[in-house]
Amino acid sequence: MSAFRSATLMGGPPRKDLLGRLRETQIVDTKPVLPAEVLSLIMDHLAVCDLLHFARVSRRMREMVYDDTRWVRRLQLIGCWNEAAARAGAEESRRMILEAIHAEELKKTGIGVVTATTAIGGTSADRKSSVSGLNVGKLQGPQSQLNVIPSGGLGSSDNDGFDFVTLSPNAPEFTPVDQPLDTAAVLEVVARARSTRGSAKLEYGRVHGVLYPYYKDALRSKHPSNARIFRIYRDPVQQAQMLSQLVKFANSDLTQGWQARQEKLTQMVSAFENAIAREFEQGLKLGDVDGRMKKYANVLVTLNGGRRAIDIFISSNPVIRDRAALGDPLDCISLNNADHLFLEESHAFFDHLSAAFNAQASIIDRVFPTSVDVIVPFLQRIGEVIIATYFKTLFDSIHGKSMESYVRAVSGIYEQCLRFAKVMQPTQHSGDEFCGAIDRLVMDTFAPYIDTYFAEELAYFKRRSEIEVSGWERQLSQQDASLESMYMTNVNRQADKRDFLASFKKVVMMPVNVLPTFPITSRFGGKSTTAKALVNGDTLDTPQNTLTTDSTRPGTPNPPSAPALLISRTTTPVSEPPTTELAAKAAIMKSRLEGIRTLFSLEVALNLVHMAKGSIERTAVFAKAGGKFGEDARNLCELIFNILLRTLGDRHVRAGFDKAVDQLAKYNPRAASDQNQPGVAPLVMFLELVNVGDLIQQMLDVFYEQELVATKLTDRNDFLNPTVQEKKRFEQMLDERVAAGLNKGIEVLMAEVEFICATTQNVEDFNPGATGMVIHKVVDISPSNTAIWIVEVVSAHTKMLVGSTDKNMLDVFNQEVGLRLFTTLCKHLKRQRVSVSGSVRLISDMNHYFMFIQSLKNRDLLQYFKALRELSQIYLIDPTDAKELATIIADGDRFHGIFRAEEVYEFAERRADWYQVKSRVEKAMYGIGCCIM
Repeated sequence: MSAFRSATLMGGPPRKDLLGRLRETQIVDTKPVLPAEVLSLIMDHLAVCDLLHFARVSRRMREMVYDDTRWVRRLQLIGCWNEAAARAGAEESRRMILEAIHAEELKKTGIGVVTATTAIGGTSADRKSSVSGLNVGKLQGPQSQLNVIPSGGLGSSDNDGFDFVTLSPNAPEFTPVDQPLDTAAVLEVVARARSTRGSAKLEYGRVHGVLYPYYKDALRSKHPSNARIFRIYRDPVQQAQMLSQLVKFANSDLTQGWQARQEKLTQMVSAFENAIAREFEQGLKLGDVDGRMKKYANVLVTLNGGRRAIDIFISSNPVIRDRAALGDPLDCISLNNADHLFLEESHAFFDHLSAAFNAQASIIDRVFPTSVDVIVPFLQRIGEVIIATYFKTLFDSIHGKSMESYVRAVSGIYEQCLRFAKVMQPTQHSGDEFCGAIDRLVMDTFAPYIDTYFAEELAYFKRRSEIEVSGWERQLSQQDASLESMYMTNVNRQADKRDFLASFKKVVMMPVNVLPTFPITSRFGGKSTTAKALVNGDTLDTPQNTLTTDSTRPGTPNPPSAPALLISRTTTPVSEPPTTELAAKAAIMKSRLEGIRTLFSLEVALNLVHMAKGSIERTAVFAKAGGKFGEDARNLCELIFNILLRTLGDRHVRAGFDKAVDQLAKYNPRAASDQNQPGVAPLVMFLELVNVGDLIQQMLDVFYEQELVATKLTDRNDFLNPTVQEKKRFEQMLDERVAAGLNKGIEVLMAEVEFICATTQNVEDFNPGATGMVIHKVVDISPSNTAIWIVEVVSAHTKMLVGSTDKNMLDVFNQEVGLRLFTTLCKHLKRQRVSVSGSVRLISDMNHYFMFIQSLKNRDLLQYFKALRELSQIYLIDPTDAKELATIIADGDRFHGIFRAEEVYEFAERRADWYQVKSRVEKAMYGIGCCIM
């Protein structure tokens, strides 16, 4: 503020000389009493007329009052200032000014001549003259076209600090209150307010000049009906428009007593709103949708957004009022059996509700304007009052009665609720917000039950799995107890004590039929198609007795269907109970060996897989929800699969294999071998157990791929995933148990081979005439029956693993069988006497073994049998060629390093004429009988 001001003149008019005026001037030092912040705060609480008087105090006060931000704030309080539009208008005006300045500079420099100075912008004087010569009002567009009347016009004083501003002819004019107004223009004065920087005071002045008389009259009216608004405007829509503008305008009233004035205006608006709401409610009761409801809904929407109309429409809606007719939740529960659940009743409930909702959606489109969202509040109220109440009654009633029905009800009704959400029709202008409201409705209504459902689903699967496995174990123990009791019923222990040793010797030493005839075929083929069908419960049309011929292993009959699959203990029918204790023990042993395949059951595995499938499918429905509930649902699906693996692995498969291996280790082939079949019964049965285990593993693989990987409930590539780790642990456990069982099985198989060699190899096979019966006949060069039988037995058991285990385990098994067979044949050869004439058949046997090993396609193993075949040549050498025999014995390279010379010498000792050639062979080998010259 300037420190100089004119002193008050005393007396008559001043003289006209300038020096006299300067001499009479007094220097007055003035300082502002209040800081600018306090002054600004005071101005915020002044009325408009007081602000104009305040601006005439000084130039500083004028600048503070005329500050554009002060009037922008008042326009913002009214709600008619758009900052984005104001920014865009200012940038456009600035761009047009710059373009005009540039064009003016180019015009001054001449046509086509642009100097360096003018290219940059010219001199400051040029730029100043260019700007002053522009019509800035035209450049700023219609929003800023003003006619400015200089000071002194229209009776203003010389030093009041204001210029009288009027709108241009193209803009709406300020109309004095006492002159007639355009009522249509008044209804839109707030909506037509423009957001122009630098003109906020003018815009607010236009709004204030129009609405303040109505605002002042409304406050002075003793009764709302006497207000000027209701005298001028008779249409309820126009009355609502004016009241809505007055409510917005009252927000800019910050002077003292504004609370009382706003309260009085609120009372007037409330009285008007109550009258219109009664008319709307009456139209709703009469069903006058396109008449009174539509008319008064528009009035309420114009007044304050239509919140009152929406509340009346929702609270008095027939869907909510008559909700009991949609369905009773207790109809889903059977009165006689709580495990029976009737989800058809809940389906009918959702059908009735969706039909009623869609009918109300069409009414909303006819009654309410598109600017009002009615469908979302209506949907929320339906969820709170109807759907949530229905769920609470049903779930609380069934939770304490049946766990199975509870998990089925929560999952099934959630899926029905999702289908219900898809058939609900939005209004014409609801947009994407309706879809989000539907999703929130479903999650909000199910949120109180999802955590409880997850816990109950997990407990339900654990309990069912435990019951299934425990029932199978109990069934096996009861069968064993009843079978042993039946066999021991007719035993007279006192009478049989005297002949027990004789009976035992007879049973042990003689080949008796204690095992049933068991074909060397796989009962359950390890094929992925079979496993997939068993997991899905599909019917397999393959005949039960059809054998595949294209496999290296005899084909297996496929089970007809999962429900019909029953692996029960098969026992050989007993015509009558045994009468001796030894016979009873033999029969019990026979029954246990027959039941080795039932130590774990494919039926139990199928039941567990189907239970896990049901639980995962019920839980996977919630995985679609996303968010926390979706993540919890996926984790629960993985946990259910992990429990399935642990239950099958630890409780069922592992225990079955351990028992099978234990029984296999106790089996004595010399006491219980059946000479009528080319197979080792316990090993055949164990390999069948391996096939069943392999089929179970393939079933789990198919289940894992279909139910977890394909549905994206788990990631198989995440090696840190607990499900992936648990699956690998199950496969490792199965491989370890199979390897342990195969090791015992190989021992039993080799024991069977030794038994065949000891009992079926004839003395004259390799030494004709050894018994003293000289019969001149042609030498038989075909393999002996013993060799043929051994190859059949070993080949049958090695082929049974093809297709049921992986290639690495099969190669290890074949190599181990081959090595042990090699050792067994070497032992057997050392127990024989081989003549020159019998060596031909020995060579045939060795060639027969070699051809079998060659079929196994194991190059390392083939070297052993090549050496064994070469070894058999030492028996073909004539006794007269002792030196040649000694050369062969001492040639280590001939046997590929497998046999040392000492070992070959031991085999040579089994020649029938060894004692005739011994001295000459030793002389040729060691030089015995030589002297030093």
